[in-house]
Amino acid sequence: MEKPYVVCHMLTSLDGKIDGAYMSDPACAPALTAYGELRKTFDCQATIYGTTTMRGSYSDWLCGELTHCDTDYGWEDFVAPSDVQNYIVSVDPDGILGWNSCYIEKKGRPRAHVIEVLTEQVSNDYLGYLRERGVSYILAGKKGLDCALLLHKLKTLFGIERLMVAGGGVMNWSFVQENLLDEVSIVVAPVADGSTSAVSVFERADFQPERKPAVFAIKEVERLQGGALWMRYVMKQTNTEGYT
Repeated sequence: MEKPYVVCHMLTSLDGKIDGAYMSDPACAPALTAYGELRKTFDCQATIYGTTTMRGSYSDWLCGELTHCDTDYGWEDFVAPSDVQNYIVSVDPDGILGWNSCYIEKKGRPRAHVIEVLTEQVSNDYLGYLRERGVSYILAGKKGLDCALLLHKLKTLFGIERLMVAGGGVMNWSFVQENLLDEVSIVVAPVADGSTSAVSVFERADFQPERKPAVFAIKEVERLQGGALWMRYVMKQTNTEGYT
């Protein structure tokens, strides 16, 4: 199927964590700045985040109790009118995130239209809720997320040619699971906090099947200011048949 070019771009500590106390340490500041600047070099039209990341940093709230919707929208995708061609793609399989607007504006980043990614576990009331607010949505799976179908729809319905995957760890691994990453870009800060609860770059959820270890080939390494490193890898395609 047609799909965008997919790059996973992350900031990590020396011990491979993507959140935690290390991020507020002054020694991490140069790496954090570089991470923000480097993301622009990929020229991605959309960034995709998992539910936990969206809930903590982007959506307005959890939607709570919904008004009953009399119109049956079925399992049709919804492409809302938008005055921008930049997108934040929100993976929300059960339809729990709340929205005031169909746009997100973050300091230093362009205004972005929201695309919710749902499964057929979502209620019709939630579909009505999104349409009422002008939030686009696509259905990508019955019970679990179908990443290949998700990418196909982002390209064919929205014309997205380049997509950035930016967390969390389970979201990142979901694309590795199906051999759908084209590139991994990691900015490593020269800091570690030894946390055993912080999230790693890639984390397999209990509901995901096991697969052979993902193997990557080095593309480029660059030393950055403040002792940080920028490492780029391409994913080697791996046969995962026979793993459950």
